[in-house]
Parts: sequence; C-alpha cells; structure tokens
Amino acid sequence: MRGQPFLRTVVGKLNSTGEDVMEAVEAAIEAPDVDVEQLDTIVIGGGQAGLSAGYYLKRRGRPFVILDANERIGGSWRTRTWDSLRLFTPARYDGLPGWPFPAPGWSYPTARETADYLEAYAARFNLPVRLGMTVDRLTRAGDRYVVECRGRRFEADSVIVATGYYGVPSVPEFASELDPRIAQMHSSEYRDPSQLRAGEVLLVGAGNSGADIAMEVSSTHRTWLSGPDKGQVPVRIESRLARFFLPVLWFVASHVLTVRTPIGRKVRPHALANGAPRIRVKSDDLRKAGVETVPRVAGVEDGLPVLESGRVMNVANVIWCTGFRQDYGWIDVPVFDDDSSPAHERGVASEPGLYFVGLDFLYSFASENVGGVYRDAKHIVKHIASR
Repeated sequence: MRGQPFLRTVVGKLNSTGEDVMEAVEAAIEAPDVDVEQLDTIVIGGGQAGLSAGYYLKRRGRPFVILDANERIGGSWRTRTWDSLRLFTPARYDGLPGWPFPAPGWSYPTARETADYLEAYAARFNLPVRLGMTVDRLTRAGDRYVVECRGRRFEADSVIVATGYYGVPSVPEFASELDPRIAQMHSSEYRDPSQLRAGEVLLVGAGNSGADIAMEVSSTHRTWLSGPDKGQVPVRIESRLARFFLPVLWFVASHVLTVRTPIGRKVRPHALANGAPRIRVKSDDLRKAGVETVPRVAGVEDGLPVLESGRVMNVANVIWCTGFRQDYGWIDVPVFDDDSSPAHERGVASEPGLYFVGLDFLYSFASENVGGVYRDAKHIVKHIASR
C-alpha cells in the first residue's frame, strides 16, 4: 500500500508550525516509496515463544506473520549453544502446544534436537515464519504499530515481542583489557574444547552453563570455575528417583512459583537477579573432575584476570559464562520501567496492543522453559482476541 507513510507523516504535523509541515513534506518526498504490509498481528521472534504464540493465533484464524532474524528456524539453539548441551527438563515437559516432543518421555533432548523440533513444529502447523528478517525499529503511527525490517515496513494492531532468552551476550567491560594471547569467548560462542589453547581455563560464572562447560573442558585442561555458588538441585535429574520428584518440581515451577502467589512474588526478584541453581552438575562432580572453584573475577591486571581475593589467574583461556542482557534499543515505544525492563502484567504491556512472551519468570518460574511458555502465549493471544 503505497503513499500511506507520506500521508501519515504530513497529517501528524498538522498541529505543528508551517516550517515543521514543510520539513515533513520534503522528507516524505525524498524518502523511497515503501510497500506497507497490513496485518492483524506481528510476532517478532521465531523461537519456542513466537511459535507458541503463532499456534494460538492460527487456531483463532487471525492474520499474522512471525519475523525471525535467523536463517533457519531454531537458529539460536543451533548457533548459540555448545555441542554437548542438553535440556534440563525431560522431553515430556519440552513440547509446544498441539504436539509433544517426539522423543522418549524421560530422555533429555540436545540443543540440536530441540532446534530440529522447532523447525518441524513450524512446518507441521504451517506457521508463517519469515526468516532473515532482523527488525530495525518498532514504533507507533496513530493506533497501529509499525515494524521496520530491512527496508520493509509492516503495520499491525498488535505486536508480540518474542525475542526470548538469547539477547546480547553480557561480558564485563574489562574483558577488552585481557592479554590478546588469552583465548576468550562467551559461552554462546563456545562449541567444544577444540577451540581452546593449550593451558589452563578460567570459566567466569558458576551457574549452569559454567558448570556444564567446566565438566567438559576439565578432561583436557586444568580448569577453574569463578563466581559465587548458586546452589544446586538436590536430586540427580536423570536418575530413577528423579522421576518421582520432577513432576512435583514442575508443578511447583508452573503453578506455585507465579506472580499471583506470595511465595512466587518473593522468589521472582531473586530468580531474575541470580538465576537458577545448578541443575545437572553437582559440587561433588566438579571436585571429582578436578575443577577448582574460586571467587568472582574483579578485573584485569597486566593483561591477566584478577579475583576479588587479589589472586592473579595466569590462564590461557577465559570463557565468559555470564549470561545475556536484553537489548530493546530497537523498540521506540514508551513501555519501559526505570531499569529499562518492559512494563507489563503477565506479558500485557502498558501500551495497548504490545505484548511480551518468553521472558524469564514472566508469569511463572517455568515461563522461559521450552515446555512452559505455552501458557503465557495462550494468555496473550486470548487478550489480543478480546480487543
């Protein structure tokens, strides 16, 4: 639909000065004529959150599109995880709405198997995913949202931001001061020990990713794990005993630890700030593997990492297992709190028609999990339909 961006720009300036109107007219004339695709709903992100939302939108017969920056569905599971990574929940809890995960219920899928499942899921339900579509800007024009994407323009009444867990790798600023002879990478760049140089390895961040990778690299490198102990789940998740406890833990994570319960509201800020306890790897496992735990990394001295204790770590490799931070700089809508987090209630943003899904503890402790995101997606699509 050509010409509408021009008209909206000019009409939006009618209450301004004559000079402003002339500037708007000149800018619109000089700007390229862009096709505008009109939709009911746009979903930004084609991971488990976006696909779940797409499933419910399609069931309601609403016109929508899913825009994903990757070149292949399940891209983040293929390109931002290490090769040996396995989910922390068994397959029976890893399915999206309408199709259980196609694996034995008590098996633990790999990242690659999860990616393949997401790709097959989109094909199974014929979801309109458009790949290679990096969103440059999300803004509003009157009562509709405008999504600008690689020179294309989409407009919709509703937008679901489903960019999920994998944001921008979070690495401390002093990382750039490390000696260039030290091989350093974020956990999202690590694939296997072949990437490492001969010598010691320091993993910064003692959560699940740090502990998992430490166990793997310790078989070929002397390894240190830096950071405060986040605690651990008291059972072996792959043991027969766990099959009795996991259904209870999943129920608690999904229905007890929610924003609607007093205990859930108490746990939520701690979970968001500190992350989850270690799930698969236990402290005994690290000790038996020869992994030495050390205090937090505080900075760099003469090109080497320095711990809070003052100890200088003369290592050949540093892996930053320091998580991710969401970058919402492309969202040009006043929808953020003072801490730059989206202001929402169970994913329904303060701006009408804008939604978030796939965030940590959005509604429950399980909200970010592959098999836990469906409830939030269903709630949001129901809200969209009610508008």
